[in-house]
Amino acid sequence: MVRVKICGITNWTDARRSVDAGADALGFNFYKGSPRYIAPADARVIARRLPRHVLTVGVFVNSPIAAILKVAREVDLNLLQLHGDESPVSVRQLAGYFPIVKAFRVRNGFKASHLARFQAADAFLLDGFDRRLRGGTGKTFDWRVARAAKKYGPIVIAGGLTPENIADAIAETEPFAVDVCSGVETSPGKKDPVRLKALMNAVDRAKKAQRHER
Repeated sequence: MVRVKICGITNWTDARRSVDAGADALGFNFYKGSPRYIAPADARVIARRLPRHVLTVGVFVNSPIAAILKVAREVDLNLLQLHGDESPVSVRQLAGYFPIVKAFRVRNGFKASHLARFQAADAFLLDGFDRRLRGGTGKTFDWRVARAAKKYGPIVIAGGLTPENIADAIAETEPFAVDVCSGVETSPGKKDPVRLKALMNAVDRAKKAQRHER
């Protein structure tokens, strides 16, 4: 069954609400160019209060390997999400320390076969493309790409997911997980409790439909 990650967590209230709503993982953005940036020390305070079953994911963009590992150990992360132009070599090196989710921004002409170069990654995240933003864009992409990408490993769907379209995304792609950020916010880094609940209700309905079909 599909897992749910709520990304762009910047405070304990949103973290607690996301967990209470049923999130399986929370994402902390350590890219200083993001409006959802959180300092490692603040993320650690939140991470230490989370239930053990909730995974903590650190989002990084083109950071040096040593810097990534320093933050990951300080916060006590479970997974690393690499959302930049990291090379297959860098992914392989980091995979020796933490599970890796390698993110790709899907634009017209994107080839799923590109994922084959990153075999050290544990999963692949596909996101909508924006020239300026690295995630949290609110933009969807052609979900047919995700179906083609599944042959290379577990796929996480991101980009423009909302309570209104999440069920369609799950039905269309049958992903390993979905990653939601702007679709449940009132403003960057501030989650909307009503939309969080609506999202998880929609995911639950999608899961029930999956079980029925099987």
